[in-house]
Amino acid sequence: MLQVETTSDWHLIHPGAQIGLLEISQVENHHPCPALEERKLALADDLRRRYGHLSRAEIVNLPVMAGYVRYYKRFDRTYHVLLQLESIIHKGKNFPQVSLLVDANFMAELDTFMLTASHDAAQFQGRLWIDIARPGDSFVQMGGAVKQIPPNDMIMRDEQAICCSILYGQDNRSPITPNTNHVLYVTYAPPGIPEEAMHSYWQRVLEIVRLCFPQAVIEQQRILRAG
Repeated sequence: MLQVETTSDWHLIHPGAQIGLLEISQVENHHPCPALEERKLALADDLRRRYGHLSRAEIVNLPVMAGYVRYYKRFDRTYHVLLQLESIIHKGKNFPQVSLLVDANFMAELDTFMLTASHDAAQFQGRLWIDIARPGDSFVQMGGAVKQIPPNDMIMRDEQAICCSILYGQDNRSPITPNTNHVLYVTYAPPGIPEEAMHSYWQRVLEIVRLCFPQAVIEQQRILRAG
């Protein structure tokens, strides 16, 4: 089980925030899963039914979504899960085909609005900390670009470097690959997000993973709370 700790600065700057940790092992990420593709189509239709008649102004005031919109607004950013939801419900796009562990997270994110990063657990270096970005902090994004992170953004770091930022996503060291068999899903919940939403995310992602790999093992499933 991975060791994940929190810093005093995270508690100070983000009181009321929560981090969800869901660590899963003994999965295979390179096999096709026809049932997964059927579930994607069904979820896309369900999202259109639930939200397709709503304007952006109405969507951003939905429970959970509103908490993320407030957080991103502090940094003059738009919550990217909102944009992804709109692409499905208003532009007719469907869920992409990447891999089981990536797709499960993306589906659960859009179903619950809970921002979650999916990491290959084998790629971390030593212990992990939930922390805040400080002036001058940067990291290498998945696409290879070096990104400066605004101070006070919530981040996760290991003993080598920053692994993830709420605003800018994951690093290029720990993304899920076809060979990943041990995953850590890290859900970032700013203040105001109800704890039940975290449990809803876990339920959705586990349902999807176990749809294809019933033997998947939960190594840890817990919430870190700031304040």
